[in-house]
Amino acid sequence: MGHSVAVWDHKAAIELTKDGNGIEQVVLRNPHGASARINLHGGQVISWQNDRGEEQLFTGRKFGNSCSLEQNGFAKNKIWTVEHNPLPFHPNDSHGKSFIDLLLKPAEEDLKYWPHGLEFRLRVSLALDGNLTLTSRIRNINGKPFSFAFAYHTYLSVSDIRIVIHSEVRIEGLETLDYLDNLSQRRRFTEQGDAITFESEVYLHVYDVS
Repeated sequence: MGHSVAVWDHKAAIELTKDGNGIEQVVLRNPHGASARINLHGGQVISWQNDRGEEQLFTGRKFGNSCSLEQNGFAKNKIWTVEHNPLPFHPNDSHGKSFIDLLLKPAEEDLKYWPHGLEFRLRVSLALDGNLTLTSRIRNINGKPFSFAFAYHTYLSVSDIRIVIHSEVRIEGLETLDYLDNLSQRRRFTEQGDAITFESEVYLHVYDVS
């Protein structure tokens, strides 16, 4: 006697919508009610709610545009498109998940800031347990080598920073990774500890500097 297994259709979990300013957005939902909202202006995840509807991210009322291009790049000010036929992922990156693939191709006017041929792909996925995963892929389309860095600029929402500090919140998994320290003229260091802890209110930006 066979057993039936429910198959989650990731396409049925995608809703295309617009915000009050007419900016296109994508809403992902998993079978248990967790959701994520992605703004196509900048390819930014602006909301991540668990299955109880509790917001996990902090987003300011306005997107800031005061940072320099050198600090934050051009991707956050561009309109991303939904890629309906993405390049293949490993099956485990898709199985049982709600996901959307976004694509950014720099326009001609971007070449004066970033004179390289590339395609930037971002997959945003929600697992059955509500975990949110962002996977970036950079494709060099002209064969000329270049270096790059990217940042998700995501802030976690907490009710009271004093509670977080007292609870000794930790960020793990960064050991052996290189980072640039803005307080030391952006010198490159390698993280040695098994976790980063906080003793006061801080802003922590984590970049991939590979």
